Amino acid sequence: MIGGFAVRTRGLVKRYGSRRALDGFTLSVPEGSIMGLVGANGAGKTTWMLTVAGLLRPTSGDLDVLGSGPFDVARHCGRLTVLPQDAELPPDLSPLELLVGYARLQGLSKSEAEKSAADVLEAVNLSGRANGAMRTLSHGMRKRVMAAQCFVGRPELVLLDEPLNGLDPVEADRMRRYISSHRGRRTIVVSSHQLGDIEQVCTHVAFVESGRVARTDTLSAVTHTDEQSSYVLSREPSDMAALYAAVPGAEFRWDPAAHALTCSFPESAGGVAAVNRALLPVLLAQADVVSVSAGVTLEQAYLANMI
Repeated sequence: MIGGFAVRTRGLVKRYGSRRALDGFTLSVPEGSIMGLVGANGAGKTTWMLTVAGLLRPTSGDLDVLGSGPFDVARHCGRLTVLPQDAELPPDLSPLELLVGYARLQGLSKSEAEKSAADVLEAVNLSGRANGAMRTLSHGMRKRVMAAQCFVGRPELVLLDEPLNGLDPVEADRMRRYISSHRGRRTIVVSSHQLGDIEQVCTHVAFVESGRVARTDTLSAVTHTDEQSSYVLSREPSDMAALYAAVPGAEFRWDPAAHALTCSFPESAGGVAAVNRALLPVLLAQADVVSVSAGVTLEQAYLANMI
């Protein structure tokens, strides 16, 4: 399945009476990618994840998980893991007992299970609480245990629904870096309302609206990071001709309210770094450069797509 898709859904429908939680949801998740799902509450993100994981049965549509059809315990045991948004854990078990148990259910030997459990607990900074009862852990700690269980064993596909909710800034940063470390080694789908989190960890993004995918692409394509730069300046440039000469084929737009100059450039310009090398000396001759950024934020891209 190298270079293929870990998940493919086409025209997926999930109906609750007259309401459609999924209404023709079509999405392909490239193998080895980290796909971010972005959308309002009730858009269908959680329903899609639970359907892919086999916890909900679709009303209609096509679904393929890891090249083996819809989820099936015999075919997908240990290959797919999921973090439901509102999951709870047995209060009297310790994190280590719980994770070893999950690993054993996946078919790992006792020693393999213990090592895998210890490794993921260290990764989420819970080694020191590995043997305490779950009920003694804070909400954020329990959330980290729930995220850790998704990486026990050798999962090929990991579905994370709001994995950073309830985490303090330090642990959220640690979790983002841990998720990012799996890029290219397994496929991860992350649902989050925090678009900054999606922007930091994901390679691809899908905008979800009313049970459908409104847009999906690489993160760089959605945020235009390979084709656009923005410069906050002390004043409006006085010699636009010099800017056009510095970056042939580029288009410039001045936003007086933000004191920002946007440069949209063709592929022939050589990318953001090459454009900056050519353009910054010209800009500095005309104004002070307060800040430089590539593309737009994911929030800006999402709002522009949805409004």
